[in-house]
Amino acid sequence: MAKKPFKLDRTRFILTLMSLPFVIYVFMFNYVPLHGWIYSFFEYIPGIPLFKNRFIGFDNFKYILKDMNNIKRVLSNTFIFYFLGLLTSVIPIALAIMLTECKSARFKKLVQTTTTLPNFISWVIVFSLAFNIFYSDGILNRILMTMGVIDKPILLLANKDAVYVFQTLLAVWKGAGWGSIIYLAAITSIDQELYEAVAIDGAGRWGRIRYITLPGIVPTIIVLLLLQISNLLSVGLEQYLVFSNNIVQRNIEVLDFYVYRVGLQNRDYAYAIAIGMLKTIISVILLFSVNRLSKRLRGESII
Repeated sequence: MAKKPFKLDRTRFILTLMSLPFVIYVFMFNYVPLHGWIYSFFEYIPGIPLFKNRFIGFDNFKYILKDMNNIKRVLSNTFIFYFLGLLTSVIPIALAIMLTECKSARFKKLVQTTTTLPNFISWVIVFSLAFNIFYSDGILNRILMTMGVIDKPILLLANKDAVYVFQTLLAVWKGAGWGSIIYLAAITSIDQELYEAVAIDGAGRWGRIRYITLPGIVPTIIVLLLLQISNLLSVGLEQYLVFSNNIVQRNIEVLDFYVYRVGLQNRDYAYAIAIGMLKTIISVILLFSVNRLSKRLRGESII
């Protein structure tokens, strides 16, 4: 039997070329830096060639046990911010459903634009806005003091007891609109005949949401939830870095922030790499565990 001649699929070839820059980007910034893990096995001093530094083996990893007080503190902060983010992850879902149920196309576009726009604002600018609003001499304190609601300024940016809730609310404001886009796409893909059928059965707006919309986006919710679980130790850096100060630092310092401080501020590069390695290994284990869980729950894996 003669073999079929090879025929190049033009569309697939073009799509492959279009994806190539992104593949190169991921390879360069996510895989090439992995060779730096070798620095964790040396007493590295910047400016001296690596193999002229003293080889110390697993000493940096052993030091993690001695530094356990700081590790426990930053892990505790990381878990708190993560679970608060997990609890507020229902907000993008609710926003997507409300936008879908909105009958006014103009109002829907306005809300979607205003809620998505903060995602494209850097955390430095967000901090500048928050500083001008919530500082002791900021807009909010001036208004409340003028109205006689408070006698002295509320130092929200320097309140270590409010840092968890305050930072979570800022993250929700910044990311809720962007996060709702995926759920909007999932809702759009639901067969409209299902809505017509349930309307004939007498279901109102809440009935449509309960029996059609929510079940229709459950697979999307599960996938995003599982991916979020695999990123348990990665709650970000930029937000907590710009909002950190001497008063709230112990409460706002997450694992990534601690690695940054140890490596770049204290210049202990080898120890910072050792902590980062353990974080990466744990994250990979979580990812494959979540993938296995997804296969059991949904019948298919996520990777």
